[in-house]
Amino acid sequence: MISGSIFSQSTFHEFIVKDIDGKDFALSQLKGKKVMVVNVASKCGLTPQYEKLEALYKQYGGDKFVIIGFPANNFLSQEPGTDTEIKSFCTLEYGVSFPMMSKISVKGKDQHPLYKWLTTKELNGVEDSDVSWNFQKYLIDENGMIVKVISPKTDPLDAEIIDWLKK
Repeated sequence: MISGSIFSQSTFHEFIVKDIDGKDFALSQLKGKKVMVVNVASKCGLTPQYEKLEALYKQYGGDKFVIIGFPANNFLSQEPGTDTEIKSFCTLEYGVSFPMMSKISVKGKDQHPLYKWLTTKELNGVEDSDVSWNFQKYLIDENGMIVKVISPKTDPLDAEIIDWLKK
């Protein structure tokens, strides 16, 4: 569903975003899967997390779990590249195979509607949060509801994340 108002979305699955190749990516195709949404950057001290995100995706990804990366340049210009440059970097440097989306803004006046939903309790029905840095993780359940917000510095292979995936 595409709507002019972000207030009409009640679950994660109602959004349509653009993938890194500029094609529409309906999050409704992820119904029934657990999802980790991560804002990523190529020139951040946390960029090596791509390696562990990919390991997590290789081990648990598939019919029941997916990771979605959203490049964002909101923190100290640490994602200056174009979508083409970002895709090349992620593929060549880290072998990223999980879905990558087009670069967006995750905070501020130009915040993408999905991130407005992720960070606003009035919209998501769960909690308010601030995107504090690159590699913040949002865990979304099979029904498209936020389960937990995970700190950027938390290792993608942290027991808390693995335990959630195994439930």
